[in-house]
Amino acid sequence: MNEYLNIMVVDDEKSILNIFSEYLNATTDYHVFTESNGLLALEIIKSHIIDCCFLDISMPIIDGVNLAKQIHFHDKTIPIIMMTGNPSADNAIKTLKTGVVDFLTKPIDILQIPQIIKRVMKERSMFVDSLLLKELTQKNHELLNINQELQQKLKDVEIISLILQKLDQATNINYLINMLVDLAGEITLCDEAYFCNFAHNCTNPSILAVFSRSSDKSASGSEKIASHNIKKVVDDGIPLIINGNGNKGGTMAVPLIIKSNVFGALVLFIDDNARNFSKKDLYFMNFLLKKASSLVENFALYENVFENLVSSLYAFVETIEARDSYTKQHSHRVSLYAMSIAGAMNCTQEEVDKLNVSGLLHDIGKIGTPDHILLKPGPLSDEEFNIIKKHPITGSNIIGHFGMWIDEQAIIRHHHERFDGTGYPDGLKGEEIPLLSRILSVVDVYDALTSDRSYRKKMQEDDALKIIRENSGIQFDPEVVNAFFDSYRQNKIRPLSADNEQKEQDQLRGNAGYLTHHHSMGM
Repeated sequence: MNEYLNIMVVDDEKSILNIFSEYLNATTDYHVFTESNGLLALEIIKSHIIDCCFLDISMPIIDGVNLAKQIHFHDKTIPIIMMTGNPSADNAIKTLKTGVVDFLTKPIDILQIPQIIKRVMKERSMFVDSLLLKELTQKNHELLNINQELQQKLKDVEIISLILQKLDQATNINYLINMLVDLAGEITLCDEAYFCNFAHNCTNPSILAVFSRSSDKSASGSEKIASHNIKKVVDDGIPLIINGNGNKGGTMAVPLIIKSNVFGALVLFIDDNARNFSKKDLYFMNFLLKKASSLVENFALYENVFENLVSSLYAFVETIEARDSYTKQHSHRVSLYAMSIAGAMNCTQEEVDKLNVSGLLHDIGKIGTPDHILLKPGPLSDEEFNIIKKHPITGSNIIGHFGMWIDEQAIIRHHHERFDGTGYPDGLKGEEIPLLSRILSVVDVYDALTSDRSYRKKMQEDDALKIIRENSGIQFDPEVVNAFFDSYRQNKIRPLSADNEQKEQDQLRGNAGYLTHHHSMGM
């Protein structure tokens, strides 16, 4: 029990109020509030902490029954003991229905009051504990529901994040289409997923990518797609779910729309009629296809920009070569020879592609070299040579401005470095020089030796090969030199005749078209 309990006594008989006040205030256990007006008593209850109430059942203004209802409306945990001088079964029942815990008949034995208070306060404590437990249980249910909702929202966010992360890895349309069916299998419970395309006025689909949880299929993908009339989805451009009934499983079809035209459809099947696709499955697949649509448009735009860029750069190279008739097709031959050596050294396809670009553009920096130096028929002065030596840096900077070809930029910058460290522009030595620059260096010199220049006639083949061999370990990487002679012995490196130049140029241009997504573009 607390230091004292606040007891509220409401009765229109002053004598009752005085008895309660004098008796209970005589101890240190109680503080008694008395009031003959029920409404004024209610204000006291609302403004103070009241532990227990004694109410007379018959009072003017507001009787005890209605006052008890008002008290419990304010605080249903306050125990109320009703008092009456006219006891009856009806009054007892009426008061008990209002939540009254006891019923006393006047005259009241005041000596029993402390025991009554002690009992009802114990019952109140149990009642409060019960209420708290009930409220706690309810709150636990609410928290559980909130937690379940949060878990579902977190799962949804994770799926959206997965879609965006996977799409960010796509580098071309073929990769993207295969990713779509794989993501369909990862996100939904589908047993099979197909990406299909319908040719114009054709009812039979072309399957471009497949996902399957099992290799055991009752029908081919084309047959299943045709039998479910998926072409209607393609024609209408509207996503569709057909959930199974009977012996049929669920079907979902979502179109891939590019610039208001349907390019194809992602089609999902569930073979088990006990499982169905949900609206959320449709939402995620539709989200996936919309993002994929934007990506395809970006691919198309990028490839168009890329092709224009490459054409512009090659135009620069052709402009340089047109200024000097002696070096015509030099860049194309260097690119061809470099790729041959890279193959002999077991370089990756990515490295071969980088050499293709680097070889074609390695002298692009000479666009800034004045004609009187570039076309000078005699030896260059030191000052003129210093100007020539700037072209690897200029070429590297030109490539760097486009924000692509990071590795190619370094290859071009260092293709005049020497293995002994006496080259330019940075004086790199040995393996400090990028491997692909070391390859380019050998074939650049070989082609220069075996072709006419403004300052000399081309060398005999044997003399050029002798110079390459003698400079192994000095100007050139010995490993690259060995690979050069391996390719030479296989007739993969030979000075080109005028008749074959155009054929080789066309071949290299075809290789260049393959570069769009196979280089370190820094993206």
